[in-house]
Amino acid sequence: MTRAGVVPATVAPEEELMLAQRVGGGDRSAFEALMRRHNRRLYRIARAALKDEAEAEDALQDAYITAYRALPRFRGEATLSTWLSRIVLNECLGRLRRAARRQRILHIVSSPEDASHRVAADLDERPENSLGRSQLRRLLERHLDDLPEDFRIVFVLRSVEELSVEETAQCLNIAKATVRSRYFRAKSLLREALAQELDFAERDMFDFAGARCDRVVGAVLSRLAESV
Repeated sequence: MTRAGVVPATVAPEEELMLAQRVGGGDRSAFEALMRRHNRRLYRIARAALKDEAEAEDALQDAYITAYRALPRFRGEATLSTWLSRIVLNECLGRLRRAARRQRILHIVSSPEDASHRVAADLDERPENSLGRSQLRRLLERHLDDLPEDFRIVFVLRSVEELSVEETAQCLNIAKATVRSRYFRAKSLLREALAQELDFAERDMFDFAGARCDRVVGAVLSRLAESV
């Protein structure tokens, strides 16, 4: 167990497959372990795609329900992390498409300030972070939210989650050359906005604290219990 109760996602493929088989057999404790192992990475993907913390949590919960029902068919052709990442991305993209359709129908444009206010409030509640670092992280998150979606997601996977080019390409189902070009462009755009501040802050953005981890796990397990 690491800081804030988050379990690292780096495990042997054999262990991943065994864990997936246990979940597929109905082992809820194994599913809880799976969620805690992958929560941080998957939340960051959802947050990068949706640009909203509450929406990202909801999407992550729905993605976990989908994954739980599909795990009996998991055979390990891709890593479990990659497989889960695709499910989360599909959930997020579906939400974005539905939101776009609602906006076209109702002609409603939501305030762009809401998400940034929520980010600021959440970060300010954590006293262990210095004021300067919190402000820098908020700057980075705000500029990241301004990037085009394709650049934003590649940046989070490559720079924040430290996935390889090949792993990122597999998650997004795009060519490795596309990953490289999008990541280079995202970096360039962010560096133009933040200059030397980028390298200092990028690994701490979209922090997945213990309370959020527990909230997502508890909500998913409750939903699964209600569905029995």
